[in-house]
Amino acid sequence: MHKTKWIKALRAFLVGFFIIVTILVIVFRERLSIAQFRELGYLGVFLMAFVGSTTVVLPIPHLAFTFTMGSVLTPWFVGLCAGFGDSLGELWGYLAGYAVEDIANHWRVYPTIEGWMRRNGVLTVFLMGVVPMPLFDLAGIAGGATGFPVWKFYLSAWAGKTIKAIVFAWGGYYGIAWLAQILGL
Repeated sequence: MHKTKWIKALRAFLVGFFIIVTILVIVFRERLSIAQFRELGYLGVFLMAFVGSTTVVLPIPHLAFTFTMGSVLTPWFVGLCAGFGDSLGELWGYLAGYAVEDIANHWRVYPTIEGWMRRNGVLTVFLMGVVPMPLFDLAGIAGGATGFPVWKFYLSAWAGKTIKAIVFAWGGYYGIAWLAQILGL
């Protein structure tokens, strides 16, 4: 197969796969309760973070879950599991950007983020991963669209999101205990 045909076929596959996974998450989202994830322990933390970061449009409160689980499990491991799941799930945005290069051009902030990605992608992905904000999806899309190496994207996202998750998990560990002390529980 000619190289451009192969790339078009790969892009079509990735778009189709992305759409199917998104539809499955939307359909089964209501059937999976947070209590079910909690029963799974560290695996539940990983899965909640993964599912929460794969949905580009639908918000899933995986950072609140990480915060809560930090109070009942070891915060270091909660943060590591959440960081791994969150960064792995963010590859969906990257793949979407790779598959459909002009997917986010209509968003006003996208050209700025794309410029940051072209100048210093590793730092952009890392900082956007550390700061809890919804714009990380645009960094993923820009990373894929600009051809930023996937391994650099993943490692930068993993580092930033793991630091953020560890902070949230320890916040839950100390915050829940502090709140219980104030309430006399």
